[in-house]
Amino acid sequence: MIATRQVRQGDYIQLASGEEGYVTDITWRNTTIRTLPNNMVIIPNTKLASAIVTNCYLPDRELAVLVQVRTGYGSDLEQVERVTVEVARELMREAQGGVAGFEPFIRYHTFADFSVNFTVILRGQEYVDQHLLKHEFIKRLHRRYAAEKIEIPVPMHAVRLQQGESLLREEA
Repeated sequence: MIATRQVRQGDYIQLASGEEGYVTDITWRNTTIRTLPNNMVIIPNTKLASAIVTNCYLPDRELAVLVQVRTGYGSDLEQVERVTVEVARELMREAQGGVAGFEPFIRYHTFADFSVNFTVILRGQEYVDQHLLKHEFIKRLHRRYAAEKIEIPVPMHAVRLQQGESLLREEA
């Protein structure tokens, strides 16, 4: 691990087995990571050498932050895109962990049962920033959509009742 420099002290890594955290120590025998809940996981290097490992800090620390959003079929998609990107730009400039020079964008991708779905692409300075960025973005976008009267749809089912038919049967 030390010789290949694929995992370095301070990196944030994810193992295919589910463990993830910051690498705090690498010795000839094992590698120690600190998880976000502040627990230590000690991994024998023999296991680590044969594991599938994602190093969230390579090739660099910045990462795309994807947020799934949907809007109603009655929405003006040009307005939705404009407003969403404005909120995202503001977030990139103001929020801790945002990449100020990044130009956020959206991509519509699905005509769903009750909505048009799209992905908003933001940029975070490092892996753990994505949680705060998503949190702040959703709050800001919700507030702005309400002000702009942009619909955030919820699933609904239409029930059609025909006149003259009984919905309940009586047992004799």
